[in-house]
Amino acid sequence: MLIRRERPADVVAIRDVTTAAFATAETPRPVEAGLIDELRADGGWLASLSLVAVSHDGAIVGHVACTRGHVGDAPALGLGPLSVRPDHQREGVGSALVHTVLGAADALDEPVVVLLGDPGYYHRFGFRPAAGLGIVPPDPQWAPHFQARPLHAYHRGLVGPFRYAAPFARL
Repeated sequence: MLIRRERPADVVAIRDVTTAAFATAETPRPVEAGLIDELRADGGWLASLSLVAVSHDGAIVGHVACTRGHVGDAPALGLGPLSVRPDHQREGVGSALVHTVLGAADALDEPVVVLLGDPGYYHRFGFRPAAGLGIVPPDPQWAPHFQARPLHAYHRGLVGPFRYAAPFARL
């Protein structure tokens, strides 16, 4: 497997992977698939932090993106969605994507990455409850699943409400 930056030719494959990863019988076209397209068109899109996992046969089997968010007025990153094709889940694809995007964000001197997700899964990457860092979720009900991962450029003064890129607010 190879992790690399997204290319323009990958858009349809990323949409397909995201749809497959999040689809259910009740929602065959999950909001996450459309969200990626909306994020790409938004000013908060960071092309350098949109990564794909490519299998040995050249197929895109996973995708992750970080977009510009803010803690108060300070720049931060929002991670998500993270998508892995169902037939490649539990093979380390998601872990490889998260490790790579965190390393890339750190190399770009980003201070913190924030996400809404399963604490049991994301704890292994150094994520912890965002409230412990003084970062407040957009919706108070998210608190148990709202997490943050400080990077090398993080400083204790980075506190306040978190704001995702605009397309997240429309969910």
